[in-house]
Amino acid sequence: MAVLKLRNHIPIASPARREPADGTETDMRVSLGFEPMWYVKRCNVDFSEKWHRDPYHRYDTLKVMKEELVKRFPTVSYWDTLKTEDLATISGCYGAYVIPRVFGIPLLYYPDRWPELDPTKKLSIEEIEKLEPDKLLEGPFVEELFSQMDTIEKEWGKIHGYLNWQGILNNAIHIHGENVFLEFYDKPDFIKHFFSIITEVMIRLAKAVQKRQRESGFYIDQFSVSNCTLNMIAPEVYEEFILPLDTEIAENFERFGVHTCNWNVTPYIDVLRRLPRVGYIDMGMMSDMARVKEVFPDARRAVMYSPNTLHVADINTIKRDMKTIFDAIAPCDLVMADVTWDTSDERVNELLAICRNLEEGKY
Repeated sequence: MAVLKLRNHIPIASPARREPADGTETDMRVSLGFEPMWYVKRCNVDFSEKWHRDPYHRYDTLKVMKEELVKRFPTVSYWDTLKTEDLATISGCYGAYVIPRVFGIPLLYYPDRWPELDPTKKLSIEEIEKLEPDKLLEGPFVEELFSQMDTIEKEWGKIHGYLNWQGILNNAIHIHGENVFLEFYDKPDFIKHFFSIITEVMIRLAKAVQKRQRESGFYIDQFSVSNCTLNMIAPEVYEEFILPLDTEIAENFERFGVHTCNWNVTPYIDVLRRLPRVGYIDMGMMSDMARVKEVFPDARRAVMYSPNTLHVADINTIKRDMKTIFDAIAPCDLVMADVTWDTSDERVNELLAICRNLEEGKY
């Protein structure tokens, strides 16, 4: 089967996701996103529970936020105030915690940041061993999610959006806690059972949600695993416990990608290359970017850049970093996520100009 690419996508006021690449991607495409406080300060938006559960409220706030983005960053092409499809969306709902909510972990909501899981609520081994995917997928949270999609279709037609499914290890930590790192060695059979439940729930729910979206006219058939915590385990542990399950996920969707996060992916290249049809992979710039380009020639590659560096570094440092990335791995996405509220518009526009100049051969 051919490799179909994904590109990085940061929905307005949401954690980063992926979306289908369409061939229009430039060689140093900047995928730009801002922390919730940025919108609070400029648009007076409240990201409390209502924002995540009320499609009408979310639509109205997204309209205001998009208008602000277009005004401040006029060279960015993917924010278009004449298009409203991306306002009637499930992007950003429940932050990064859709799957933990299916497992019954409560969320804490805040007016100026994304929701967090209640740190006092984790499932024990005994509770996990009693779990049944069928019952989880028939629970009240799933019912609420589909109710939102019903509302969006009734009011606006297409059910736009990209939910944040996370990855197997990320979700295991969210649901059960950091004990999983010891249980790889102390209780490997339990871990394999637990991870298999998580994988089944992720695949079945994502397929059901995306089928519902396709029926509304919004085409989506993809999964990007968020392996943000992969660097906390050895490549050999990933190979034994997670690689077979990530492979299963990849084989269930038309497009597949791997988000690793802003760290050094180099030690994991050889095991990740065994995944089928990788259409997207990202990394930190300390990675062996040239080798990633060699090993994943058919994937859309992306490099994460630190929002703190963007905020505090001198402009010549940023220019050198962009040139390093461009020379090593372009064509690629530059993922500039979570720009802080106190980073100036001038600095963001400078970054956009630097990347545009690189594409035009001006550096």
